[in-house]
Amino acid sequence: MEFDFLPKLPSSNLDDRTFADLVDECMLRIPRYCPEWTDHNLSDPGITLIELFAWLTDQMLLRFNQVPRKNYVAFLELLGIRLQPPRPAQTDLTFYLASDLSETYTVPAGTEVATIRTEQQATIVFSTDHDLVISIPQIKHLLTAETADIAPQRLCDPMVHRWNCSRDREWNGPQQHLFNERPQVGNCFYLVFDADHPIEGNVLAIAFKGAAGTPTGIDPDHPPRRWEAWDGEVWRSVLLQEADDATRGFSFHGLPNANQPQKADIILHLPKSWQPTTFTTYHGRWLRCVLSEPSSEQQPYTHSPWITGLSARSMGGTVAASQCKVVVNERLGISSGKPGQTFQLQSIPVLDRDENEYILVAPPNGMVQRWEEVADFADSTPQSRHYRLDSLTGIVQFGPLIREPNSLRYQTQVRARIQQLNQKSYLSDTTDSTINHTISDTSSYTTVRNRAEGLEHQYGAIPPVGSEIRIVRYRTGGGRQGNVQAHTLQFLQAAVPFVERVTNHQAARHGTDAESLDQAVLRVPQFYEPAIGLSLLKTLKP
Repeated sequence: MEFDFLPKLPSSNLDDRTFADLVDECMLRIPRYCPEWTDHNLSDPGITLIELFAWLTDQMLLRFNQVPRKNYVAFLELLGIRLQPPRPAQTDLTFYLASDLSETYTVPAGTEVATIRTEQQATIVFSTDHDLVISIPQIKHLLTAETADIAPQRLCDPMVHRWNCSRDREWNGPQQHLFNERPQVGNCFYLVFDADHPIEGNVLAIAFKGAAGTPTGIDPDHPPRRWEAWDGEVWRSVLLQEADDATRGFSFHGLPNANQPQKADIILHLPKSWQPTTFTTYHGRWLRCVLSEPSSEQQPYTHSPWITGLSARSMGGTVAASQCKVVVNERLGISSGKPGQTFQLQSIPVLDRDENEYILVAPPNGMVQRWEEVADFADSTPQSRHYRLDSLTGIVQFGPLIREPNSLRYQTQVRARIQQLNQKSYLSDTTDSTINHTISDTSSYTTVRNRAEGLEHQYGAIPPVGSEIRIVRYRTGGGRQGNVQAHTLQFLQAAVPFVERVTNHQAARHGTDAESLDQAVLRVPQFYEPAIGLSLLKTLKP
């Protein structure tokens, strides 16, 4: 096989003889080894045999001067190259609660959500990467500003002495305008939430109670405003779609009982990273609504909306998820006490591990031990509790016993000395010379034994005989099939209390299959060439 991508370096020609050279060499040897052979015509059967064997030898030399693919793979193994496991697709799952909760609720990590199963395709399962905490939001301040600065400085708190908060965390008071009486682009108001309640990643429903019949001058279907949350670096958009604004730009247009005070929700999907921040003297988690420049399809605000009440509640939350299944507390087997023993995981391939994924070894009469995964046993000592896990095959291997060269020869000498000592022990003659000879043989035997034992090295500890081996947790899955479309992950594998529905508002991404051998061959030169060049520079540096 020819690797066109490899650099065209000059290759060593170990034997440069051609077919003609081989034939000529054989012809020159005829007078020496067979002088009676004088007919060297091409029709002679002997010449035909010479040409046949010259052709066979030429084919052998051709293979001899090449490095076949098998040898190239062997070189990769010597470098410690292993095929990379598949990568799981990533997405965000949004869980919606069936009702409002009076206290903080947690959707546990590892909750599995799958696609629908069809006749052509099996379900694709995603698992949440960590706990989703759905907390109780508490509004501390409603602030207004003339301009929408990155870091607000000039803020006004018009409700500090006018509004009150009831027990159900609802703000009420007299009519309050949200923007200037004659709104301008950049006018905004801020909602500052209590920093002690972790509501990052939550889905908030902010209920606005507005005055009836207040004109705003906008097209309710296309209000020129945007909702943003400060994530610590930038203001991020949190209004997923216009349909989530039931106030229709605070116009409350189309709601029943138009002559009565109206109340409607705006559903906002908060960023997963939403840390408390201090602007001026106000501290908390910041949310704002900004009047934006109207487009050709929008009408500007001619009058500021007026509200008489405000409240917020969590109706769900969003959490990161990966295309994988989580296997917990799997029993691998019982240790035989032998070096290099291996165990097979039930599910493959195995995804990259984290600090919560490891193996426990329980000796028959001892404390449970936590063992550490390593890439190889090169730096492992006989006391190191190390193991290696092949991500593609799912094989767990413990430390091997490596026998160095000449070990077998020395062990043969040891057995020979033992047999000699056993034979001498049956002799009845115990003269001083025999005893001295026996002592000398024993000393020689000990020396040989020590030499033999010194040529064997245990890389990594061995689980004691009879120890039960378990893996606490690992994840299996990954691949390109996990790159599913938006709104396809809707089925909980197991019921979760208080959760009504779940979906992925964005398509999954970054899922890749396991690395093939051809891909590894492409990757290795890119990985090692910079390191080799750096080593050469260090060597040549004066």
